[in-house]
Amino acid sequence: MTELSLEQRDRAAGAILGAALGDALGAPYEFSTSSPGVTLHGTADDFPGGGAHRWRPGEWTDDTSMAVPVLEAISDGDELTSDKTLDRIGVVWWAWAKDAKDVGVQTRRVLSEMARPSAVDLRISAYNVHRETGRSAGNGALMRTPPVALAYLAAPKGAARTAAAARAISCLTHYDSDAGDACVVWSLAVRSAILDGAVDWTAALAALPEARRPRWQQLVQEAGSAQPDAFPNNGWVVHAFQEAVSALASAGPTRSSWAQGMLTPYLATIEAVINAAGDTDTVATIAGSLAGALVGASALPEAWLDLLHGWPGIGASELESLTHAALVVTR
Repeated sequence: MTELSLEQRDRAAGAILGAALGDALGAPYEFSTSSPGVTLHGTADDFPGGGAHRWRPGEWTDDTSMAVPVLEAISDGDELTSDKTLDRIGVVWWAWAKDAKDVGVQTRRVLSEMARPSAVDLRISAYNVHRETGRSAGNGALMRTPPVALAYLAAPKGAARTAAAARAISCLTHYDSDAGDACVVWSLAVRSAILDGAVDWTAALAALPEARRPRWQQLVQEAGSAQPDAFPNNGWVVHAFQEAVSALASAGPTRSSWAQGMLTPYLATIEAVINAAGDTDTVATIAGSLAGALVGASALPEAWLDLLHGWPGIGASELESLTHAALVVTR
């Protein structure tokens, strides 16, 4: 197993904290129908609280809450593709959803159809919801995929195992292949950012089934040259994915724009997402994970981290501890 450098560890922590911060920064503006005109400064004032679910300043939403059990499983050294691990994750989601402030419509429906679910139960329920509604490509799987990027950073066949894990966790609630494909590509993009300090879209896309690869190549290219508000249906996983890509591209079009330790491109990314309106917390979570991986945890303001918190009663320091634990596990 190859030892990760201090820079890589910083970028890994940046991916997790960047996602959670994006979530909390976007939460007050969720369901906005026009640009709120937000400018972020890296201060506590960037967290006004409120919104549709009356979030407290710095509080994350279901996006991060659903990612935490995945991160916990990774930090415990669990194999993410095993049904034993997926059972564990599913049961925690199921228990959390009973009293959660906010649960995505599709995820709630899948979880509500059973008592104490297994991974098999969840996959069947996800298929049934897809069959009954004719759709299951919401953004709820993509929002929770960032921790998967940490699972096999230094492991043999790490990229392939990351792709398999991303799809396995997606399938617990989202049957549609678009959801799984988006999770695979995003998890690998975050992984490449952690390892190399840059995003390797070519390698990430290569993990998709050959027949679906050209479409996703086109989606990435299209997003890279568009403005974030060109993807208004951002509750759909494809538009959420594209908006996140677009926000990152507009914030820093070159590799030099994303120097580790530099906050500016992260701020610009999250601002662009929030001001594109719609599902601001979820897209900011997605974009924030990759932006955070590029700039590293060292770039993120202490004033933000001090306020960051959410279910299950933890904050930034606990997320960082779980991240560091995940990085020392041998798989």
